[in-house]
Amino acid sequence: MAVMTGIYLLYLFIPILLLFVGSFGEAWTNTLLPTGLTGAWYLELWQDGSFRRAFTVSLEVVVATCVFCTLLAVPLAYALYRSASRGVMVAARIVFLLPIAAPPLVLAFGFILIFSTDALPWLGSIWLLIAGHVVLTLPYLLQTLVADMRHLRLEELELAAESLGATFRERFMDVVVPLLRHSLGSGLIMVAALSIGEFQLSNLISGFLYRPYPVVLLQAFYGSTGFACAATVILLGLALLAAAGGALAARSASKYRKNAT
Repeated sequence: MAVMTGIYLLYLFIPILLLFVGSFGEAWTNTLLPTGLTGAWYLELWQDGSFRRAFTVSLEVVVATCVFCTLLAVPLAYALYRSASRGVMVAARIVFLLPIAAPPLVLAFGFILIFSTDALPWLGSIWLLIAGHVVLTLPYLLQTLVADMRHLRLEELELAAESLGATFRERFMDVVVPLLRHSLGSGLIMVAALSIGEFQLSNLISGFLYRPYPVVLLQAFYGSTGFACAATVILLGLALLAAAGGALAARSASKYRKNAT
């Protein structure tokens, strides 16, 4: 067991380590390791206008995706949790899980067919890119919120508040939303991590002015290897920060649930 775990960790971390080493190498051509030592690739990356633009676009898309996912996921998760009809719940789950089951390429081709028409000429806009990211990430946030509602026995807490005279609005804003803040936080960090690294959909529907970071990163690999490695390390760093934030948020949510129960 320990040997298999060690092999898996080597398989996982060696490519990441090589990327990090390559980002500081002067040249890397037909050799196992790069030659020379330099930090110029990171400086060149900072000075590259296309990468700065792509980085800004990615941040804008991530922030907007998190906002729209929050506005949609909280009421949808609540409706799924409180649905009395089992058939409605099953049908809704199938619809929401379709973006996970279907490859992003399928969604991208659908977007191209619909939003490249004269009636809906939105292909290449940042809003269509945001909409695509919302569709891909919303199911993950929904699952997190519904699971947390069940764990907290939200219906019992609402009945207690209703018995004290609380209206639906008061129950939702003063009971439901505060109880979900930890799971919402951890879920949104997961949404951000998925959005930052999303490539397949973005590569097909993003326009020249709104190319996110992963799309521009692919083009870097057709040039200098060191530059491409440096750009990849930056993307990896963002993903690791999001993952670490998600782990901390999940830990905080776990402690909160224990205290609540």
